[in-house]
Amino acid sequence: MEQTFIILKPSTITRSLVGDVITRFQRKGLIISGIKMMQLNEEILREHYAHLVDRPFFPTLLKSMMATPVIVMVLKGKDVVPVVRAMVGATNCRAAAPGTIRGDFGMSGQENIVHASDSPENAAIEIARFFKPEEIFDYEPLTMPAIYAPDEL
Repeated sequence: MEQTFIILKPSTITRSLVGDVITRFQRKGLIISGIKMMQLNEEILREHYAHLVDRPFFPTLLKSMMATPVIVMVLKGKDVVPVVRAMVGATNCRAAAPGTIRGDFGMSGQENIVHASDSPENAAIEIARFFKPEEIFDYEPLTMPAIYAPDEL
């Protein structure tokens, strides 16, 4: 099974949307393999958003991402990266389709509720950046036969 990385951003924490967002992932049938709350700092954000460091909005992004603690998660499932990207919706919440997390819960391009890895390769890098190996758990919920056909497992 593939893994992906998620950050529930400060806007999610501040607006008390944590339960709503996590519930959507779980109802889809995705497995939470790792989850924790942490306070991000400038060092880890500069590494995580290295492709945006030179952009004029980066100082605002830093301030936003350090406003409150965040919740970081590792989700596991079949084709989990594209599944989660579809669930999350467009980066700018105003352009995100209704029914997506950003489309239902956001109105901003920056305060866009959640970060989700954009490829399996980046997911592996991001997971290693935010989690120690012993913080990731490999287990199979009893509900798996109700989520996947036998030939999908």
